[in-house]
Amino acid sequence: MRYSLLIIFMTLMSFANGGETRASTRQDSIAYIQVQGIILDQRTHSPVIFANIHLSGTNMGTVSNSDGEFILRIPASEKAPSVIISSIGYKNLILHQKDLIGSRLTLKLEPVSIPLTEVTIINRDPLELLVEALDKIRDNYSQQSLMLTSFYRESIRKRKKYLAVSEAVLEGYKAPYSGIFDNDRVRILKARNSNELKRMDTIAVKLQGGPHTMFQLDFVKNPAELLERQILPYYSYEINGLVQIDDRMAYVISFEQLPNIDVPLYTGRYYVGVDDLAFISAEFWISEDRIDKASEYMVRHKPPNVQIDIKKAHYLVKYHCTDNNWGLSYVRSEISMVIRREKKYFRSNYTTTAEMVVTDVDSLDITKYKFSESAGTRDILSDQVNSFEDPDFWGDYNIIHPEESIQTAVERMGRKLKRKSEEKYQ
Repeated sequence: MRYSLLIIFMTLMSFANGGETRASTRQDSIAYIQVQGIILDQRTHSPVIFANIHLSGTNMGTVSNSDGEFILRIPASEKAPSVIISSIGYKNLILHQKDLIGSRLTLKLEPVSIPLTEVTIINRDPLELLVEALDKIRDNYSQQSLMLTSFYRESIRKRKKYLAVSEAVLEGYKAPYSGIFDNDRVRILKARNSNELKRMDTIAVKLQGGPHTMFQLDFVKNPAELLERQILPYYSYEINGLVQIDDRMAYVISFEQLPNIDVPLYTGRYYVGVDDLAFISAEFWISEDRIDKASEYMVRHKPPNVQIDIKKAHYLVKYHCTDNNWGLSYVRSEISMVIRREKKYFRSNYTTTAEMVVTDVDSLDITKYKFSESAGTRDILSDQVNSFEDPDFWGDYNIIHPEESIQTAVERMGRKLKRKSEEKYQ
C-alpha cells in the first residue's frame, strides 16, 4: 500500500555554527488592531479547523489553523468593523466591533446540518454512495487536458513566530480525470521568500515537494489512501446529514480507519453533491490512533540525534464547477510537530502550512511540458527561489503578509494571476 502520495515531506538540516538569512520583506508601517482567538464547535467543543474569518466589506481575512486558532489584523482606519466567521456545516457568526474586545476570544459555531428524510434518502449505504460517486467521476470532472495557473504559499512557524514564508506562481498541466496513464505536472513560474532564521535556531525545518504535493492532494484524480477501490474496506463510513455549500446540497459522509489497520490512515468528511454525486470538497487528517507512527512516513531527512513527533496533519481540498465540469480549486495542508534533540535541552513546536488557490483555467493553449521541467517530490521551494525571482513581477505587491489569507493575497495580485501566455511571465 502506498502512503507517501498524500504527504508534505519535510527535511531538517542542522547548522553547526548557526545560521542567519536576511529577510526579503520589510515591516508594514500601517497601524493594525489584532484580533485573535479560537473557534470551537458549540456542541462538541472541538476545534473548527480551516474556518474562514473575513472582515466584512473587504477582501481581508484569514483561516483558523488545525487547533481552531486564528489571528486577524484589522487596519485601525477601518470604522466599526464587523467580522464574519464561516465554515461548512455551521451557521455564520457575525462579530461587531464591541465583540472584538479581549486579548483572546473563544468563539463557538452552531452546527447546521439538515436532517436526512425519507424523501431525500432511503436506507442509503454510505459506502455504496461513495462508489457511485467514484463511478460518476467521468461524467462530473473534466475529460480534457487543462492548464491551471495557481498561487502557492508555504510557511514554517516555530510556536507563533514565522521563520520562513515562500510564495510562488505555478503553472500546472492538469491531465484528464479519467486519464489513468496521464499524470499532472506543475512548474514554478515566479517565486520569492522571506527567511528570518536566527542564530539560536540550530535546526531548520524545510518543506520538500510542496507544489508537487498540492496537485497530488487532488484525491479525485489521485485517490491513493483515501478512495482507491482496494482501500475503501479499510474505513468505516457514516452519513451525517446534508449541508448547503454555495447553492448546492451535499451529503456529509464521515469516515475513519478501522481499528485493526496498523498503518496511519485518515479520519475526515467528504461532501458529495446530492444532484450529481460530485465530490465538492473533503477535509481529513491522520487518525489520532495512529499519529504516533506518522513520522516514519513523513520525515525524509533529519540529523541522527533529533527526535520528531508528528502531532497533527490536516488537509482540505475543494473543487469548483464551471459549465457542469468540476475541477480542483483549493488545497491546504497543515502539519504540527514536536522536535527534540537527544541529550540536550531542546524541545520546540513547529508548524508547516502549504496552500494553493487555482486562479485561472485555460482549456485552449495546452503545454504538456517535460517531467524534467516539473516540480518534483524532492524539490525544496525555499532553496530554489533565486532561480525564479523577479521583483518587477510582484510590483506594488512587494511585501509578504504571512498572516493574511491566501485568498486575500490573490485579490491583491489581481490580473497577474491570469494565464495569457508564457511570455507574460518572462
